[in-house]
Amino acid sequence: MTPPTPIIHVVDDDDSLRTAVTRLMRAAGHEVRSYSSAGEFLLARPANTPGCVVLDVQMPGPSGIALQEAFGKLNDALPIIFLTGHGDIPMSVRAMKAGAVDFLTKPVQRQVLLKAVENALARDEESRKARERDGALRARFEALTPRERAVFTLVAAGKLNKQIATELGTSERTVKAHRAQVMEKMQVTSLAELVHVADRLQALSPSR
Repeated sequence: MTPPTPIIHVVDDDDSLRTAVTRLMRAAGHEVRSYSSAGEFLLARPANTPGCVVLDVQMPGPSGIALQEAFGKLNDALPIIFLTGHGDIPMSVRAMKAGAVDFLTKPVQRQVLLKAVENALARDEESRKARERDGALRARFEALTPRERAVFTLVAAGKLNKQIATELGTSERTVKAHRAQVMEKMQVTSLAELVHVADRLQALSPSR
């Protein structure tokens, strides 16, 4: 199945600049959509579509920084490149700490903007791959039986088979059988891998 084409979303209330950036991106072979406000972008953007956002800071309605904060709460948030004529150092530091790929000032050189977009698309692709890996990991864990999950947790905590058997009120032989099933279902071949998987699942837990 062919993956969807990344879309460059240009969000700026300056019509002439928005048009210029859109033309530049299309000339470089990118698919582009443009918006005159943060609200228009949020309403129109298709969910779970690869790409990035070239975003102005100061616009009527929600600012670019406000959009970044709202957008960052979404599971499929896109990388953001700020492009502004009103930026300052504290604002740029805040934006970069919040995950922006770059903070560029207008007017921006063509190659600088294109390079930033290239970096943003690469980051988005890696983020999507990571989400796919995490989703597959959760699915494998959810396929474990309740007893296998108990064994998984205790093995990852460093307990020996004998200790697990005592804690679960079963035989060591049964624990070994469950442990083998856990290793197979979680697609790991060593205790170190299993511990790593357990740590990752804990990091993905909503309670963290």
